[in-house]
Amino acid sequence: MTAITPVILSGGSGTRLWPMSRELYPKQLLPLIRPDRTMLQSTVDRLAGIPDLGPPSVICNEAHRFLVAEQLRDTDAAQAVILLEPLARNTAPAVCLAALHAVAEDPEALLLVLPADHVITDEAAFRAAVERGRAAAGDGALVTFGVVPTHAETGYGYIRAADDANAARRVERFVEKPDRATAEEYLRAGGYYWNSGMFLFRAHRYLEELERFAPEMVAACRAAMDAAQRDLDFVRIPRGPFEPCPADSIDYAVMERTDDARVVPLDAGWSDVGSWDALRAVGVADADDNVVQGDVISHDSQGSYLRAESRLVAAVGLRNVVVVETPDAVLVADRDRVQDVKRIVERLREEGREEPLNHRRVYRPWGSYEGIANGDRFQVKRIVVQPGASLSLQMHHHRAEHWIIVRGTARVTRGEETLLLSEDQSTYIPLGTAHRLDNPGKIPLELIEVQTGSYLGEDDIVRFRDDYGRQ
Repeated sequence: MTAITPVILSGGSGTRLWPMSRELYPKQLLPLIRPDRTMLQSTVDRLAGIPDLGPPSVICNEAHRFLVAEQLRDTDAAQAVILLEPLARNTAPAVCLAALHAVAEDPEALLLVLPADHVITDEAAFRAAVERGRAAAGDGALVTFGVVPTHAETGYGYIRAADDANAARRVERFVEKPDRATAEEYLRAGGYYWNSGMFLFRAHRYLEELERFAPEMVAACRAAMDAAQRDLDFVRIPRGPFEPCPADSIDYAVMERTDDARVVPLDAGWSDVGSWDALRAVGVADADDNVVQGDVISHDSQGSYLRAESRLVAAVGLRNVVVVETPDAVLVADRDRVQDVKRIVERLREEGREEPLNHRRVYRPWGSYEGIANGDRFQVKRIVVQPGASLSLQMHHHRAEHWIIVRGTARVTRGEETLLLSEDQSTYIPLGTAHRLDNPGKIPLELIEVQTGSYLGEDDIVRFRDDYGRQ
């Protein structure tokens, strides 16, 4: 039996789940359902129990690489291959890169393509569906998984399956997102399934079909993979040869055009969690039909999604409303209008604001920092450095820094000096002085940094040496 290589697509920014999902910390990297597991980690977890499973390939944006690597270390996929996509080109090129990588290792590789940001509540049913599709995929079919519809949904595309008794049924056609009346007709007629965006096929078969329908896409991906280099935990794909690659989805590029498309029905509590209302639908509602997460007090509110991330949220007399609180932004929306959240994100981007990009707490490969206060010529940050981690050896042209240790032990390089500091001790880094901070201890290092100077932007960094390959 050929081993299955999971291909996990971890691109995208999830703008409709703002303010939780941000461009540099998107929804697949967030614990939206379980407080202890992110969407990416849950995707990896549900693979457990599939026979003959190989290490996964994860395709992600270069800006997310350290977050992805750190989250994978807390799963059974610590040996995953992480492919860094230099540009977003949709799913067809992303899977092409993974297929080229796979066939170089095993010409008969079988790929299970999964988005990193879906919810599946019945994981046993999901694994059973994968097994039902394995034989057809092994014989050369391109298998997709069609979700058995539970209601007339207008937010998903549909797949019409042939009326046969095979485990993997022939696809008659793919259908775009329908209007309400058409969706209700599909539900009554039967044989229509929601398009899940999950696939199972041999890597070489996908490449063959993509070569037939989009040869320029395959050529660009081949050139990019030929020039790819290994960098720490990552396969770094260069931008230059990949840039001419056309953007397209797997559905449009291959599945709607091939004669070998098959669909396996999937009834496993699936959701793509594409909006706050979709997230509410997979949550556990209270007696008032509210889904509540965090420090929330509700009085006479019904049918709402109420989420607090950093402080108390009090809701009185709300009906069918979404309220999401984060340290730097609060969303209040009618449940029927949550698809329009992306309009808010677009406006914030037009105004050049930070809120679409990052949270107040910013994650780095060594830990994180969080803004506490700022004003004219100063700002204050809380910095956390993980055990054994180190910031780059660097200097600044426009700012000086004062570090106060509040927990743990810090080893500080300041010019030619090396200092070992513990709680309640501090040091001063003059402007223009090369310096480095690392944590030699066994517990996280926490410190308060006070910056002063004429310019305090994050781009005022000259790196001389870095453990993480950053420029």
